[in-house]
Amino acid sequence: MRAGQARRRATAGLVGLTALALALAGCAPESSVAIETPPQVDGPLPEEVRAPLEASVTHAMAAAGATGALVGVWVPWSGTWVTGLGTESPTGSAPIDTDMVFRAADATRPMTCDVLYGLAAEGVVGFDDSISDYVTGVPDLEDITLIELCNGTSGLGDFQGTLQSQWITNPERVWGARELTSFGLGYSKPIPPGSQYRESDTGYVLLGLALQRATNKSAAQLLNEYVFDPLDLQSTTLPRATPSAPSRSEPVLNGYHSLRGPDGVINCAEPLDITTMSSSMGFTDSGVTSTISDLGRYAQALASGALAREGQPDRWANPLPVSPDGPSWLQATGGAFLAGSLVGQHGWVPGYLTSVYSDPETGMTVAVVLNNSAAGSTLAASLAWELAAIASKAPAASGETAPQFGLPWTAEQYHEAIAQAAVCPLPAP
Repeated sequence: MRAGQARRRATAGLVGLTALALALAGCAPESSVAIETPPQVDGPLPEEVRAPLEASVTHAMAAAGATGALVGVWVPWSGTWVTGLGTESPTGSAPIDTDMVFRAADATRPMTCDVLYGLAAEGVVGFDDSISDYVTGVPDLEDITLIELCNGTSGLGDFQGTLQSQWITNPERVWGARELTSFGLGYSKPIPPGSQYRESDTGYVLLGLALQRATNKSAAQLLNEYVFDPLDLQSTTLPRATPSAPSRSEPVLNGYHSLRGPDGVINCAEPLDITTMSSSMGFTDSGVTSTISDLGRYAQALASGALAREGQPDRWANPLPVSPDGPSWLQATGGAFLAGSLVGQHGWVPGYLTSVYSDPETGMTVAVVLNNSAAGSTLAASLAWELAAIASKAPAASGETAPQFGLPWTAEQYHEAIAQAAVCPLPAP
């Protein structure tokens, strides 16, 4: 059983997995899906790469008011860097362990789409099925399809803005999925489905409800069957709705949120501990919990199409701009963002900022989580992109050749973006 209880990854080797897959997640059972990637250099990234990576994460921790961070950087031609930085609490000294479980936030979205693609390949559902075929009693959904929910083009709005304060002040409340969607449907003006990308947690919760109805299985069971088990993500799960820490059986990264005091200034010294909460507030939009190695492995599998079935349409073929005034290189489809050549996701849930991206051609992958959610998801994206820009320039290890690989932004650009997004004081340069 995976639901509500993560499993430890096996340590025995398996012939046939690529070196990067081994570096990211150890070995997989014979039933696992192989992830085809360039071979990963067995060794750490050189110090001249690790030092700026660590400085970037430390800078972002200060900006977010985070006491701790987990970060993984895998550069196949150069080496790896997987570490924990900081401490578990504002006043404690316990270090951050790389096996700690955290809330993966919006990385749940492409996982939910993975289930859709798997069920569509088996003929259980169709991409163009109407959501109203599976979720009844909700008006004006007849023209919205399952694939539009996955692609973020349903036109439906968000419930996060309406419910965020309630999640922070009462994190242990159990939410019904239909209750969540009622806020997204009732407090935002819909736009015509299929016309543009729109941030919509409502859509991913509705998609989860539809897939449950189509199969008579829980969302946790579906994620296990179509994502976590095939990819050997042994510490990744969609927990039960009962309030708990991110894991009941493994060490966890404590989660915090800094609140504004009576003077309107964010209290960075005494953040609210919201490690214990109900995953129901995220469900199939942002409810999954994971570890940094599992999350890195997942991103690499997502980008390379490891779960794709023969004959299925190209998941990344028709992305749309994230916003009309945003950078042209940032697009979205398939439950993920396409940032330059990278594929991934970023987001927040109370207590955690999470971001993970991977390049399908080179296998370069970055994953990072900060344990304070006050700064919001934009900071999480900026940090991942800063780390990716640094890692993309890593020198080749002895006997290796660095690929011709570049990104349409610089590390300095997103270092400054993080400073601009800071909610807590930054140390003097």
